[in-house]
Amino acid sequence: MQPRELPSSKMKRRQFIAASAAASATLAFAASSQTRPIRIIVPFAAGGATDISTRLIAEKASATLGTVIIENRPGGGGGIGVDMVAKAAPDGLTLGMAAVAMHAINPWLYKKLPYDPIKDFAPITQMVRIPNVLVMNADAARQHGIKTLADFLAYAKANPAKLSYASGGNGSGGHLSGEMFKARAGIFAVHIPYNGGGPSQLAMLSGTVDYTLDNLATSGANIRAGKVLPLAVTTLKRSELLPDVPALAETFPGFEVDTWWGLVAPAGTPKAVIEKLNLAFTEALRSPDIKERYAKMMAEPAPSTPGQFAELIHREYSRYERVVATSGAKAD
Repeated sequence: MQPRELPSSKMKRRQFIAASAAASATLAFAASSQTRPIRIIVPFAAGGATDISTRLIAEKASATLGTVIIENRPGGGGGIGVDMVAKAAPDGLTLGMAAVAMHAINPWLYKKLPYDPIKDFAPITQMVRIPNVLVMNADAARQHGIKTLADFLAYAKANPAKLSYASGGNGSGGHLSGEMFKARAGIFAVHIPYNGGGPSQLAMLSGTVDYTLDNLATSGANIRAGKVLPLAVTTLKRSELLPDVPALAETFPGFEVDTWWGLVAPAGTPKAVIEKLNLAFTEALRSPDIKERYAKMMAEPAPSTPGQFAELIHREYSRYERVVATSGAKAD
């Protein structure tokens, strides 16, 4: 008869097996990352701020990690791409985006999600945090005599349902910002969702819709080109990037919605792999050329530790339960 194994021995054996599995996965990542590309799934269409900012650091980090490719999987307010990451193998070769829309807003907008925004992911690093900005098609603004936020509100109240706004999708930060703004301002405008910030901006530039409340990085180039008129930012205070543009909170006290996003891996990815990825991507985010290129997009890099990014996701997830309930926004 074999000797009975003590509970402490069983626990030690399990810990050894778990540690061995993690070590094997780490070694596999180190080997395969040199021969197999790392893919980052961006859950929005190409051309938006999330896509462009990710491509920039992917190119920079490839010097350390080997080939890093971007795969755009738009749809479902970002949920389709995020779900793909949640269900991917935790080997460090499939990464994705965590953003305010998919990880803090969608859980309260949708009755059911195919992924758990907290449990299904291992945070790597935050990338950026920027304000949303209310911008209007410049030609439409001139046509309606709108130069300021007060002008916009006066026109909207005098012409209910004549204005429309675009967002990067149902459940996106732009969608929630738009619904909160309508509720606080007492106006009505038609919401038209698109698959990402890039398509929503094109819709506004073409005159298909009148305005957006998307992140400043998405709108920045068009603001500089004079194609859109910035009327207000959605942070509590004015942004240093647009010091002459008022905050909505100056007219509607307490109004606050901003945009952040970063990189995550599937839950269960070994800690050593996460640390290696964090080092490569935070070094990329801190590089002078990335800071310069982000600044041209009106975005500021925000590298963090995995723990700090996890805390942000948890905090925003909790905060937006009340925000979404107050706005009355629903996506299904």
